[in-house]
Amino acid sequence: MSAGVAPDRLPAEGWLVEPDTIRLVEALRAGGGAMRFVGGCVRDTIRGGAHDIEDIDVATPDPPDVVMRRLAAAGLRGLPTGIAHGTVTALSGARRFEVTTLRHDVETDGRHARVAFTDDWREDAARRDFTMNAMSADPDGLVHDYFGGREDLAAGCVRFVGDPAARIAEDRLRLLRFWRFHARFGRGAPRAEERAACRAAAPGLSLLSGERVRDEMLKLLAAADPAPSVADMAQDGILAAALGAGPFDVGAIAQLARLEPDGRAHAALRLAALLPAGSPRARALEIARRLRLSSAQRDRILATLAPAPGGGTGASPRALRLAIHRDGAQAVRDRVLLAAARANPVADASAALATIAAWEHPRLPVAGEDVLALGYAAGREVGRLLGAVEEWWAARDFAPDRAACLAELRRLTAMSPPAAGS
Repeated sequence: MSAGVAPDRLPAEGWLVEPDTIRLVEALRAGGGAMRFVGGCVRDTIRGGAHDIEDIDVATPDPPDVVMRRLAAAGLRGLPTGIAHGTVTALSGARRFEVTTLRHDVETDGRHARVAFTDDWREDAARRDFTMNAMSADPDGLVHDYFGGREDLAAGCVRFVGDPAARIAEDRLRLLRFWRFHARFGRGAPRAEERAACRAAAPGLSLLSGERVRDEMLKLLAAADPAPSVADMAQDGILAAALGAGPFDVGAIAQLARLEPDGRAHAALRLAALLPAGSPRARALEIARRLRLSSAQRDRILATLAPAPGGGTGASPRALRLAIHRDGAQAVRDRVLLAAARANPVADASAALATIAAWEHPRLPVAGEDVLALGYAAGREVGRLLGAVEEWWAARDFAPDRAACLAELRRLTAMSPPAAGS
């Protein structure tokens, strides 16, 4: 074993020794059944994350109907979530386990695969995408690694199982998965063979659903520092194949990752950062359409296209409060961050961000009933008068109290008294 390579046994801690996991193991091994943990839970535990595992995948040579019977006999609930592909979701206490029968591909078309069940552990591992994802572990923690996944994981090398072009041809989404995994686990430049296969397969991204491309792109952008991978993807034409024609602002992604390290919460902002300053609204709408973004994700990206309030990172607290009142705190924060990321050198946004985080937006001290009390009937005029008072109040940095706002309301109504008989 190479120096620095993980040991061949998972530590007996975290999810592996939880009561919910033990109950599942006992259920699936009842009557001579076999099972192993596979994929990400094994990979991430080897990296030292045994206490942070959320998704636990299990493989077994037993077919789904046998799995369902064993779960029921043990008092566990089984859901036939993917029977055609051999997958059952097992519920044990607070845990959900995806239990899939060992399988091999019979036929693939780049989007879907027709599979057949098998009892060969190595054959099942050979159909997985990357060597670091092809590892499995017995319930006692013994790791089975047929393709050098531990060495690759230790070296920060994302490598396909077998021929990269063949793996991508089986499922075109693996092209984006490669770059997502390189952004998360890779160190240094990607392997030339993998990069060339991804570059050659890029035109096939147009054949995938927008939802699948969206999910991979947002996961990629959620990496701690996706900028090096994104830069390579832009150079190789992969960003254009996924998002439409450029240009793309890769530099802003790099700086934004430093300013905003929590990529999971702000992947949509990083997607917005790929659009250079001054990009037309139509381009953002086209990306939203291609990726089938939610309305919230689309609107967040569109909001970043507006100019940063009062000069962005140098905006006064008063200008920032007014912008928050108009556009919302998230939109203003996003625009300040992007302005800082695009400045040369990168601007200090700490004061502006502190102002945004600290300000609690007050409520307008007057309401519709105050207008009605002055003799107006419910209708548009009530809304117009309240809007005028609100604009006056906001222009004075939200300082006027209820008495001052009522005085302004009476001043306005004096100029436009209610119609007779209203």
